[in-house]
Amino acid sequence: MGRVIAIANQKGGVGKTTTAVNLAAAVAIRGSRTLLVDTDPQGSATSGVGTHVVPGAPSIYDVLIGTARASDVICGSVVSGLDVLPATRDLVGAEIELVTLERREERLFEALSELRNQYDLVLIDCPPSLSLLTINALRTADGVLVPLQAEYYALEGLTALLDTVGRVRESLNPDLQLEGLLLTMFDRRNTLARQVEDEVRTHFGDRVFRTAIPRNVRLSESPSHGLPVLLYDPSSRGATAYKAVAGELLERLGGGTSSALPASATGY
Repeated sequence: MGRVIAIANQKGGVGKTTTAVNLAAAVAIRGSRTLLVDTDPQGSATSGVGTHVVPGAPSIYDVLIGTARASDVICGSVVSGLDVLPATRDLVGAEIELVTLERREERLFEALSELRNQYDLVLIDCPPSLSLLTINALRTADGVLVPLQAEYYALEGLTALLDTVGRVRESLNPDLQLEGLLLTMFDRRNTLARQVEDEVRTHFGDRVFRTAIPRNVRLSESPSHGLPVLLYDPSSRGATAYKAVAGELLERLGGGTSSALPASATGY
């Protein structure tokens, strides 16, 4: 049965979708059968791997409200071995409609239960908020990967996210683990960035990926071409970094080194 990892951070602009797209592509290129689940109404992860939903075609919105099965909605992508459960703007309405539905926090978990054994890895791109869609993703996931920009406000947001993860563990998903923290948009020349890195690595230790994702113009350009950076410019610094992160992630999964959320984390 494949492992499910939610890529989450309620703060926007930290490289969450960039990480979801390029990590999914990197893992698939290494030979792992991979599913990318887009739960962000912006649908950027969907378009970022070259997948376009025909107007009127079902999407993850239909899966969540119960009018379509996930297996009937999954699409291919520009990356061999990478499938997508796509999102469209319709997903904006799901937030309101889910409130009135039974087992509203279980919808994604139940929808993906039939698919988990078909993939080595399932990555869920969460919206930039601690919403019901994010709660669904955390309920479904075995682990949560947090992209973290090396700046002061990112640390403040991390506290709120880890508190939410802790609450989900207590009430919905006791097996949810902290898969790791990934430093993004990292510029080692910046003193504050280095200070944030030191603080995060001191507090979380090996839960922080060894590789940090650098600021890289190719990472910014690739979504406009509907390509992961690993296809857009495989030799770029961004592509090289995500290949390294994919290697680290698979190493962790193979070695069973994912960590339960530390008791002190919610007080970070």
